[in-house]
Amino acid sequence: MIAAHKQNLPTPLKWLGIASGGGALIISVSRLSVGQIDVPFLLLALVAINIGTRITIKIPHVRGQVSLSDTFVFLAMLLFAGEGSVILAAVAALCASLRFSRERSTLLFNSAIAAASTFVVLSLLRYKFGAVTALSHDTHSSTLILAVGLIALVQSFIHSGIVALSEDEETAAPVWRRWGKNFFWTGLTYFTVAASAAVIAKLVGVAGFLPSIAATTVLAIAHFVYGMYLKDIYASVTQARQMEQQVATLQESEELFRSAFDFAAIGMALVSTKGRWLQVNRSLCDILGYTEEELLATNFQQFTHPDDLGTALSQIKQLLKGKIPSHQMEKRYLHKQGHAVWVLWSVSRVRETHTGMVHLIFQIQDITDRKRAEERLLHDAFHDALTGLPNRTLFVDHLKLAIARMQRNPEQIFAVLFLDLDRFKIINDSLGHMIGDQLLVGIARRLETCLRPGDTVARVGGDEFTILLEDMQEETEAISIAERIQKEISVPFNLSGREVFTTVSIGIAPSSLEYVQSDDILRDADTAMYRAKTLGKARHEVFDKAMHAVAMNLLQMETDLRRALERQEFFIQYQPIVALDNFNLRGFEALVRWQHPERGLISPMDFIPVAEDTGQILPIGQWALQEACRQMRRWQRRFPSDPPLFISVNLSSRQFTQPNLIEQVKEILDETKLDPRSLKLEITESVVMENIDTATEMLKQLRALGVQLSIDDFGTGYSSLSYLHRFPIDTLKVDRSFVMRMVDNNENIEIVRTILMLAQNLGMDVVAEGVETKEQLALLRKLGCENGQGYFFSRPVSVGGAEKIISDTYSHSESSPDVQHNVRAIRPAMVA
Repeated sequence: MIAAHKQNLPTPLKWLGIASGGGALIISVSRLSVGQIDVPFLLLALVAINIGTRITIKIPHVRGQVSLSDTFVFLAMLLFAGEGSVILAAVAALCASLRFSRERSTLLFNSAIAAASTFVVLSLLRYKFGAVTALSHDTHSSTLILAVGLIALVQSFIHSGIVALSEDEETAAPVWRRWGKNFFWTGLTYFTVAASAAVIAKLVGVAGFLPSIAATTVLAIAHFVYGMYLKDIYASVTQARQMEQQVATLQESEELFRSAFDFAAIGMALVSTKGRWLQVNRSLCDILGYTEEELLATNFQQFTHPDDLGTALSQIKQLLKGKIPSHQMEKRYLHKQGHAVWVLWSVSRVRETHTGMVHLIFQIQDITDRKRAEERLLHDAFHDALTGLPNRTLFVDHLKLAIARMQRNPEQIFAVLFLDLDRFKIINDSLGHMIGDQLLVGIARRLETCLRPGDTVARVGGDEFTILLEDMQEETEAISIAERIQKEISVPFNLSGREVFTTVSIGIAPSSLEYVQSDDILRDADTAMYRAKTLGKARHEVFDKAMHAVAMNLLQMETDLRRALERQEFFIQYQPIVALDNFNLRGFEALVRWQHPERGLISPMDFIPVAEDTGQILPIGQWALQEACRQMRRWQRRFPSDPPLFISVNLSSRQFTQPNLIEQVKEILDETKLDPRSLKLEITESVVMENIDTATEMLKQLRALGVQLSIDDFGTGYSSLSYLHRFPIDTLKVDRSFVMRMVDNNENIEIVRTILMLAQNLGMDVVAEGVETKEQLALLRKLGCENGQGYFFSRPVSVGGAEKIISDTYSHSESSPDVQHNVRAIRPAMVA
């Protein structure tokens, strides 16, 4: 039986079967005599091996089959010596197994089981009936039938058991149930095979051995040929049915393809190798605006944009040569109405089945909307959304090209203009952002009218514009265009019914400085623009290398400023404020100084504006206020007086506009325990007048804390005297410029007199700054000025110097309360 070659029989059982078969073969060979192997037996063995092993019988409902050679094995058992049938069974099983497997263990196992099962059958037959060869001559058919049944029973028991044991262990049914199921159908098949052997044995007794074997062989061959014929017929029928099915499927596919072709969402076309339209679908007609008949009368070249035709034809040529399997590109077709249609064009080659002709398949997807969106995105990426001008990215790209052209040809000179609107923040804050945006758009349009064809104007920031002037003959052309721009911008703008005036500061960077990087020339143009603003705005400046040195110095100062506070490089000097009637010491003004570790003492005139611009003035100012209050509280405890000394501290414009200024001052006063009346905060006149309502509210809140308030540099700003009475001010400080020129200029004397009278009428006291000579002091005392401050009394001094002034003043006052003594007490502390 050929059954176990595809099952997974446990290895121990497999080797047990091989050992059993080997034992059966050894016993059979030992019992077999040479005389028993005669010509008829060899002839039967030859038929069994060459013909019987080729013909198999399928066991119904069982994963196994029986070889026809088993019939000849049983026939040999009935006609010849039984031991020969065991050997024949082993050889026939080996030959049959070789047809489906080359695995040694499988070949050995199948051959051994065949030998073992045949040996068991032979032994049982001899035990039950005696000589086996006598069964075929027995006149009682019942004995032969019993023998056949015994053969079938033993073979079925052994082989069905092997099949059951070798089936997959995951099978749900137990082994004994599978064994029982296989046993019935296997036994029935073996009974048929054994019965066939018994019939042939009877026939041999009647007709003789050779005729019977010949007839059996012919029948076997006929059965084999007929089986092969049936297989061929079945294969032919199956093939015919498959062909019919394929034809039907092909027809259905063609119908589906035609339907998909006609109703596809994208344009599709079958095109000849010459470019003529052979078939087109509806979508393609919609894309191009032509009817099917109009397209079929032409070729695709007529509808391809001239700029794309060369590339398309080149790729089709490569495709027809077989160098590429397909091609895809974005190209333009010409619509019937004349406009271009962007498409994603895919082309591939196809060969007709019947004629063998080569055609082209076009797939055409309309991407016009996508291309428009991409163009819009590309435009937006390189243009300012408000004005429509190029942005910084596009401007820098043009600038790089200009630099490259100049490097190739030094005569290709150019210049960069950097423009910044003057007072734009005031316009934006006062009139609103809508008016500010309208002004920027108006500026952009006017700038465009001032330029030549080929020049580039861009908006690079809020109110900043840049201009690239190319193909200049002389650098003076840039100055002429800058003057033209300033003249054009100075004309008032009519925005939403308002007349708005503005000016522009312009920095010019010429290419004669041999720039290599675009960032460098933009930086220098920006530096020149800031120089123009510093010199009064509404003007232009041409960059030179000295400006760059100044800019680098400012940049380094900005960097150093950010670290100066944490490195404790700042310190405070104190300048005394003196009562002019009796020269009593009233207090001190705290002045911040910066001792740079490398550059030495840096003037406040240099670093305070930088600190204001960068915002560093906020932490510096807070530190100065805290340190001055802490120092004054120490002096008050050490040198008590009535009234107590006060400390005067400047507030910058940035500090004054801080939302949390009130909280900061209150926290510092609480921390230092300084009486608020001993703190005087100085605010410049221009800071107060920037926003009168906001400033008035802030001053009232500060006054509510109990601190005193002073307007510094009074007389130099643009305040209106009608507003002065609204401010809760205690002191006016006359600017040093008036005091220093009083002796030689009567006009300045009258200005000071007016300020003193104004302060007296408003209930304020006055401090005159910059008192340096006896003549100035005499005039101020004559005018009735209450307090003075300046080099005549003392330069700003350190903490130690200030303490000496306080100590000397109080010691002289106690010993001799004379005016001259007080003057002598203060003046020796003056630093020469």
